[in-house]
Amino acid sequence: MTTLNQDLKDKLRHLNVLEKIIGINVAIFLIGLLLSLVVKSGGSLYWLELPKDLGDFIFKPWSIITYGFTHYGFFHLLFNMMVLYFVSQMMLNLFSPKLTLNVYFLGIIMGGLFFFFAYNVFPADFLKPAGALVGASAGVRALLIFLCAYMPNTQVRMIFFNIKLWHLGIALVVFDIIGLFGLNQGGNIAHLGGVALGYFYAKQLIKGHDIGKGFEKIMDGFFNLFKPGKKSPLKTVHKRKSNSVAGHTKSEFKEFSKQKQIDIILDKISKSGYESLTEEEKAFLFKVKD
Repeated sequence: MTTLNQDLKDKLRHLNVLEKIIGINVAIFLIGLLLSLVVKSGGSLYWLELPKDLGDFIFKPWSIITYGFTHYGFFHLLFNMMVLYFVSQMMLNLFSPKLTLNVYFLGIIMGGLFFFFAYNVFPADFLKPAGALVGASAGVRALLIFLCAYMPNTQVRMIFFNIKLWHLGIALVVFDIIGLFGLNQGGNIAHLGGVALGYFYAKQLIKGHDIGKGFEKIMDGFFNLFKPGKKSPLKTVHKRKSNSVAGHTKSEFKEFSKQKQIDIILDKISKSGYESLTEEEKAFLFKVKD
């Protein structure tokens, strides 16, 4: 039993950030199931849902994020978590965990804002009746569209054939637009919020601007409130211009074939994360990605 517990702890310790989010979603779903047996009515996770009315939202502003961890249907949860797991393998091979979380959580927030805006600004006759918003779909959409916009010509395997990411992105957006005329109108409005965030984030990152840095600092400051210990003194760091590219001298790097140059940069990302790249290495990667 001790060995089993240790193995379980080791596996949990080595989960990546998106796998941990999957675990949290599953745990909250199970808690909701248990509560529903006690409450014996819908809305067992009411305090996590994002309401569409401003009056209700004022009393639970945290729901702009917590709705993304709330699922009532098993297949709703299963589909979102399967896609999230698939996306995690690609995102975390190319980008840092913090950037990945920025895209995911900002996608959830933007999806919630789209939903909230629609049901508080558009005429009631234009919208179908809707309850509160739940589900991680907006965050998952943000990650998917981010990848589709950042490296559009990369191919992924879809069961029997390969498809370019930009084709997949267009298909997702088309399905979401069609869904605006279906029963889950509110959910598809939130999906488009995630789509907008993912696309804009990727296009800005290509230009060298990480729009999630502000959100990252806010979250770091929040979590630091709960960390014990003294703050380390500030240190001044002087950046030096690098004379090497991914561990090779510039002259060596230029002699490699274009594909080998790309492989060397991607290998550095897989080992040390996207943020370890120099500005010159980022510029090279952006230039050749298409």
